[in-house]
Amino acid sequence: DHKRKMAFNVRDEYLQIPPVTRLYTTACVVTTVAVQLDLVSPYQIYFNPKLIFYNYQLWRLFTTFTFFGTIGFNFLFNIIFIYRYCRWLEEGSFQMRTADFVTMFLFGGTAMIIIAFFIHLVFLGHAFTMMIVYVWSRKNPFIRMNFFGVLNFQAPYLPWVLLGFSLLLGNSLVIDLMGIAVGHVYYFLEDVFPNKPGGFRILRTPFILKYLFDAPRTDANYERMAEDRPGGFDWNEEDAPENQ
Repeated sequence: DHKRKMAFNVRDEYLQIPPVTRLYTTACVVTTVAVQLDLVSPYQIYFNPKLIFYNYQLWRLFTTFTFFGTIGFNFLFNIIFIYRYCRWLEEGSFQMRTADFVTMFLFGGTAMIIIAFFIHLVFLGHAFTMMIVYVWSRKNPFIRMNFFGVLNFQAPYLPWVLLGFSLLLGNSLVIDLMGIAVGHVYYFLEDVFPNKPGGFRILRTPFILKYLFDAPRTDANYERMAEDRPGGFDWNEEDAPENQ
């Protein structure tokens, strides 16, 4: 009975995760575990334009965003950041706007695939993580954060702190910079330009997405995740106001 109760609790917690975050995080875990167990080869899922357009291997357009290498620090780093910041966005700035959130995913993914044509990147998951973190940081500018108890800064500096962290680890900065750039373009088109004199909304959510995703939520037991605890690897908040 105790084991059954625990299983139900885990299931309930999993179902409490908002749908887009749940789907994307699950896809990332499943893809990476499948490769780790040799059920799938990385060569079957990396971004390859020729195989996509000539051999119709369309799944590569999606799997390029869901694989983070073998299970290790890089995988855990990305999964934690995807789960936290994707969920905080979906439950905060995009609450009751699932279709708009899906539109952000489609915009970011399409932009990165176009860029990948020219700079020959094969896996784009980390860049997508950086885009999500960047958009969250710009939509929550007054939250103060702490990096390993050493560095204190406002949320908008978070992507640049992570960029420096990647540099210290010896990683290529191209992927991080691409994620930041795409995130900035989305933020500008969605939150900056429409609010300028003479500005207007350039990004419009397709009606079909609103029809599919923005139906009223009927789960009376749904609980929002606390959004005033930004984090991952000892991140802590100071003076975190209500999400804007």
